[in-house]
Amino acid sequence: MNREINVFCDGLDHPEGLAFASDGTLYCGGEAGQIYRISPDGKSHEIVGDTGGFNLGLAFSPEGWLAICDGRKNCIWRFNLSNASLEVWASESGGKVLGGMNFPVFDAKGNLYASENGRWGEREGIVHRFQPNGKGEAWARDFHFANGLALDVAESFLYVVQSSKNDVLRVPILSDGRAGGSEAFVSGLTHVPDGLAFDAEGSLYVCCYGDNSIWKVNARGDKELVVNDPTSLLLNRATNMAFGGPRGQTLFVANLGGYQLSALELSVRGQALAGGEMWSV
Repeated sequence: MNREINVFCDGLDHPEGLAFASDGTLYCGGEAGQIYRISPDGKSHEIVGDTGGFNLGLAFSPEGWLAICDGRKNCIWRFNLSNASLEVWASESGGKVLGGMNFPVFDAKGNLYASENGRWGEREGIVHRFQPNGKGEAWARDFHFANGLALDVAESFLYVVQSSKNDVLRVPILSDGRAGGSEAFVSGLTHVPDGLAFDAEGSLYVCCYGDNSIWKVNARGDKELVVNDPTSLLLNRATNMAFGGPRGQTLFVANLGGYQLSALELSVRGQALAGGEMWSV
């Protein structure tokens, strides 16, 4: 299939990460540290905070604060919506200084999984796991440029993008919270997969930075192409995705190579996230 995709919001500074708050408000980051709040119709936006770094992945905690992975300052920020306060939430894990932090995802208990890329072409990517108090540990290692993350609805597996291998692995979450052995989930995601998002039926969407494609992958790992934009007019170095809209059936996409957020209407709702919006039926 090749669905229609449109520009939702324009005039942003090369956005990479985006996330919906529990009230349905969309936030995204800019490459100079901007934290943007987007109007419901996408026609306007305002800067509500500034990290001074390079804001990559974003995720809301179950408590309602926004986690921001900073790829330039090598930390995770905490942004509080109520008073617009901003503080470094984590700059080390297991006693070691963090490297290039890319993407965060919360579980229902408030634990945060966050990817650290490692160098391109090397098997040195790490997924860290932080407790709600910010104490972290290297939870799983040896990924090829660890990037986007997603938890299944049962929080039994963490899905991890390997951008330099054009694939997605999944890591079992054991009963004691430790990581099991990683296993292949889907491969051949040309080119340079980046962001992940689950729909409510258990299919995983994968956004590809290298060729502006979005793939849909079912539970068996079978993939189909949802949309591709070879012109880079509507998708431009597509990175991360988030479901939102009145019924949760719109897939929003950030475009690092341009200035816009794109939107794609689907017939299925997104999987509800630990700190995200709950949609009406």
